[in-house]
Amino acid sequence: MEGRDLIQKFFKTTSYKRFFFFFISDIILIILSLLLSFLIHFDFNLNISYNSLIIEVGFCFIAIKLVAFSIFKIYRITWRYVGINDLMNLFIALVFAEMLLIVLSLNTNLIPKLPITGMPKRIFFVDGILSLCLIGGLRISKRMYLEIIRRKGPITKGKRTLIVGAGNTGDIIVRDMKRQDFSYFYPVVFLDDDKTKVGTYINGVKVLGSIDMLKDAISQYSIEAVIIAIPNLNHKMLRKIYNVAKKEKVPIVKVVPRIYDFDRPDINLKRLEDISIEDLVGRQIVTVDYREIRRFIEGKTVCVTGAGGSIGSELVMQLCSFEPKDIILFDIDETELHNIGLRINRLFPHLSGRAHYITGDVRDRVRIHEVLTRWRPHIIFHSAAYKHVPMMEYNQKEAIKVNIMGTYNLAQEAILCGVEKFIMISTDKAVRPTSVMGATKRMAEEICKAFNENGIKGIGLISNSFGNNTKGQEKEPSPMTHDPSPLTHHPSPDFPHPIQSSTRFISVRFGNVLGSRGSVLPLFLEQLKFGGPLTLTHEDMRRYFMTIPEAVSLVLQASIIGEGGEVLVLDMGELVSIKEIAEELIRIHGLEPYKDIDIHITGLRPGEKLFEEILTAEEGTVASKHEKVFIARSSKYYSLTEIEKILQEFKAVIEEPDIDGEKDVRNLLRQYVPYYEEK
Repeated sequence: MEGRDLIQKFFKTTSYKRFFFFFISDIILIILSLLLSFLIHFDFNLNISYNSLIIEVGFCFIAIKLVAFSIFKIYRITWRYVGINDLMNLFIALVFAEMLLIVLSLNTNLIPKLPITGMPKRIFFVDGILSLCLIGGLRISKRMYLEIIRRKGPITKGKRTLIVGAGNTGDIIVRDMKRQDFSYFYPVVFLDDDKTKVGTYINGVKVLGSIDMLKDAISQYSIEAVIIAIPNLNHKMLRKIYNVAKKEKVPIVKVVPRIYDFDRPDINLKRLEDISIEDLVGRQIVTVDYREIRRFIEGKTVCVTGAGGSIGSELVMQLCSFEPKDIILFDIDETELHNIGLRINRLFPHLSGRAHYITGDVRDRVRIHEVLTRWRPHIIFHSAAYKHVPMMEYNQKEAIKVNIMGTYNLAQEAILCGVEKFIMISTDKAVRPTSVMGATKRMAEEICKAFNENGIKGIGLISNSFGNNTKGQEKEPSPMTHDPSPLTHHPSPDFPHPIQSSTRFISVRFGNVLGSRGSVLPLFLEQLKFGGPLTLTHEDMRRYFMTIPEAVSLVLQASIIGEGGEVLVLDMGELVSIKEIAEELIRIHGLEPYKDIDIHITGLRPGEKLFEEILTAEEGTVASKHEKVFIARSSKYYSLTEIEKILQEFKAVIEEPDIDGEKDVRNLLRQYVPYYEEK
């Protein structure tokens, strides 16, 4: 066994063994290329002593070419996956080497005499061509063997597969099928709406025609699987493809996943996903300026509050793809922080040590101070909030503590720590709010606007920690306690001198995201698991919907559009019937609505609207430079002085243990939140 282990260890591939193999092979091929060049130049005259010629000039050729290979990183090429770009890089390296050799061979006083001085230029030209053929042939040999030669024999074909989308993604999918020996999927035909591709072949697979030919192609080629290789396909086209495939009884319909790491895209068969209800209802074509977003994020320290939530976790994943210097994940739920940490380690192992998982509560200003002072983030995305509408109707004080006071705490510390930009995640329920949740988020927007207009001027601290005291008792002052009187700023030990704030505050308002915790889809899925019925609060209930990745992409786009003080509104597309979502979900599971699974109407819940408003007549909107991001008009805003006084009133109410305090909370919301009306 020891002998076998030694043999396996010897033949096990490592980066050092691979480098040594190609290094020695290149020396041999350089010498062989030079020998053939001499033979061609001298018309294969065997009376010439070629050995002495090679010994005389070979060292120059070997040294120059190996240096060129090192400069152009030829030894970092992966033998198994060598591509056109790698071969082009090799070509450039050889051109560079041959040109340098020609220059060194010139007979001039500026260059010292070398063994290659005066050599015929024809030899360099021939040597370059032969070197490219020999060294390039070695580099591509393994891939040719695995993907062409070895497959000349009989192939055990997987499921006959139709690929929708003959672009780069489709090409990558076919290549991975080849690497898997077609054992899972066997590509039969492409469909693509690009007329210039129709009739062409991609990796030996024909592009038959447009997507409208799907039904006929499935029948003609006996298709067993459909793979949708267009990442930005909208939900209407996706649903059309899915419905046709299912109607034609295609058992497998897969879609490519979202790509988080744009620099190192990882699309392969193992990562293909089943089409979800989120894709069929909310997936939209969202184009964002990734270059500008990268410029905004790259090399900066970013903090995300509520990082374990549905929006926060997706924000973290997308932010990681833009190479932040450090990313701080702040959340009260340590389990969710652990889970997202596992995802980051899997998808972004190079960020190990730069992602920091911090447990804490936005109600605890001392904790916020500790975190922001330690890492000094450049950008904060504030997504921590209580968001469930019916639940907050019965927990008004907690909604005030987190959504209003927590935002105030974080905003104030952001200014003191010199944060460049503060982006608060808001909601469409803040428009003409009818719920406590919507009203508190609207108040959070007002806080951000007030801080943006007033900055550090008059900044005060109502309490060292809003909503963090027990039984109405004040905490002992900490060393960083500020004077509790409003409108007066007394610097803490960490900030000995008053600073003029340059922090820009913006709020980004959007509608429902499909699949988030507590949303309608998880509820329907849970009910479906137990055989139904699915419950609907009103037959005509409609909502704006978007998938979480697309909504977060637009949040990032909005974050670079906002200059400060704006409430930015995302275009969520068209209103979607909740009843239709329920029916579609039942069909996806191979059942028939109202026959196999019933849908029951239960009545509107407290604070719930029949229709949501985003692009609202209340304020109106102004177009931004992005087609799906708008700026809400706002004719007035609270000053920071007014905000402090308002929050003093909220603080007095929430610290009062009277059971009627909840009524007082609603009265204050009606008094200070624009357009708030209870339902």
